[in-house]
Amino acid sequence: MTDSKEVVQVGIFDKLRRRPKAGVTRTATSKDTDHLVAWAQSRRGVEAYVEPRTNVTHTTVVLIASDGEWTRRRIDDEDAARSFGKKHSIPVYDAGIVGYPQRMRDYTRRKAEEDKRRGSSGS
Repeated sequence: MTDSKEVVQVGIFDKLRRRPKAGVTRTATSKDTDHLVAWAQSRRGVEAYVEPRTNVTHTTVVLIASDGEWTRRRIDDEDAARSFGKKHSIPVYDAGIVGYPQRMRDYTRRKAEEDKRRGSSGS
């Protein structure tokens, strides 16, 4: 009996070159949910803002902490977002109706200013 081994050459950048099919969006995974749970548990005053599915993206939920820090992840659908909120005692809002809180915009602006300062301070 002989051992025959097939040799397959794999380019170092092949994975980066693979592109998803046009018009196909990635659905939510357990990694998305795990991230949302961990993020919410490590911050205070978290609220959830559901963003509806579009032609380009799947349904997403944005969690926003009391200081304006935020994270966005895919979620199965609006019902899943509401169930997530109920399970974790997080109020859930429809971003298309109520918009986003000012503290989120303020946080994003502050982070951009900090990043700009860090980038220009090394020159």
